[in-house]
Amino acid sequence: MTQMRKYLLAAAAVLVMAGVAQADSEPYVAEIQTYPFNFCPKGWLPTDGRLMAINQNTALFSLLGTTYGGDGVTNFRLPNRTRVKTLNNGGVKVKECIAIYGIFPSRP
Repeated sequence: MTQMRKYLLAAAAVLVMAGVAQADSEPYVAEIQTYPFNFCPKGWLPTDGRLMAINQNTALFSLLGTTYGGDGVTNFRLPNRTRVKTLNNGGVKVKECIAIYGIFPSRP
């Protein structure tokens, strides 16, 4: 095995481990992720433009506000990104979801 091949395999292993650590970590509130299945995991909702109650989702509202709609007094809307997306020339359908719980992002 050449030295370059060993280096590339080691780098790939580090990237895979970084991906696993990222997948297990808590998301940021309002983070949008694409998933390769037809549902959103626990703590996530589809980006389908649904109305959300402000009093039950204050952290999410403080980040999104009425950017995507709602009256800003009792409700607000999630982003609407429901167009069907596919990967690999239409072979795999994916779903975009937004985190409704998680770490509140801080400013630098």
